[in-house]
Amino acid sequence: MRFRVRKTAHVLERIGLAMTGAACGLFVGAYVGSAIAHLTTQGFLLLTMLLGIVGFYLGIDTPQLPFDEAHSHIDAAELLSSAGTFCAAVTSLASVAVIVLRLEPGLGVAWFVLAVWIAGVTMQIVAGAKARMRK
Repeated sequence: MRFRVRKTAHVLERIGLAMTGAACGLFVGAYVGSAIAHLTTQGFLLLTMLLGIVGFYLGIDTPQLPFDEAHSHIDAAELLSSAGTFCAAVTSLASVAVIVLRLEPGLGVAWFVLAVWIAGVTMQIVAGAKARMRK
């Protein structure tokens, strides 16, 4: 019984992380899509949401290396995960701010937000895959 409760809690946590990633992707997609005419499509919104889902699902809850002398080097998966989560969260927050405050920061900022978002979720995905391969 206790195992089922822990397993259910973990699944709910992962689904919550995936939904958070989808919301972040939606915000970035809405801002970038409204600023860059070629990206004003439902497909682009779905793509940013899908990247957010995969990135946040895989990249946030990564298994860590044990902390001992044998594993005293830098954990690349943990570093990538934290950097990727930071980049994805910052671009999402910036996108929400631009949308809510009705700012018009320019086309260069939109491209920068998109590039940092893609870099962030890519780091999350790579970190999650790397951490799971070492089990």
